[in-house]
Amino acid sequence: MGLNGQVVGRAGQARDGVPVRVLLVEDDAELADAIATGLRREQLAVDVALDGAAGLERAMFTSYDVVVLDRDLPGRHGDEVCADLMAAGCRSRVLMLTAAATIEDRVDGLSLGADDYLPKPFAFAELVARIRALVRRAQPAVAPVMTSGDVCVDPARHSARRGENELDLGPKEFGVLELLLASQGRVVSAEELLERVWDEMADPFSSAVKVTMSRLRRKLGEPAIIETVAQAGYRVPG
Repeated sequence: MGLNGQVVGRAGQARDGVPVRVLLVEDDAELADAIATGLRREQLAVDVALDGAAGLERAMFTSYDVVVLDRDLPGRHGDEVCADLMAAGCRSRVLMLTAAATIEDRVDGLSLGADDYLPKPFAFAELVARIRALVRRAQPAVAPVMTSGDVCVDPARHSARRGENELDLGPKEFGVLELLLASQGRVVSAEELLERVWDEMADPFSSAVKVTMSRLRRKLGEPAIIETVAQAGYRVPG
């Protein structure tokens, strides 16, 4: 697929830390759909807003790792959105997109509090790389390989093992296990799993978490390592 005349390629499946949630604020609906589809193929959870006001509202009430923010937005300019997010103490990293490519434009965007700046047109692989770089800066360091007992998860290689056996996990199963291990014994609620591993395309009233957890437990085998904490969620003891 092509974005703004650029060749779009896979940037690899490596992910650092817990599953990444991204808000894309872009008023070109066709471009937004293409970018969101590509990012989901990279196993990122993506929500989309098509104007500045909607993007600001989402970013204020949902914890995103990265906000990919077009600068020239209708309703509320991207500069205003960025400034409002910074004033509110939003902890999301902001990657600003714009067709303006002068040094002055870039300086203006960064001075508002944006963490990075990517001029259009851009290569999709570079967008993915920059998102991942921002996530690494935002999250506390985690071990390159996470373990609990004989279970081993390597986010960079997107692989999981139990003992000598490679685990054949689907994307959601891998994301759930990765998040539980990264939480280091903390209880993770079903709501947090849905928010972090899925995205706005998921039905909050569905049984997606329970079904995925059941498949994951079956693939992990015995003895069980994932505990259910009544009325609270799930955890893997540290």
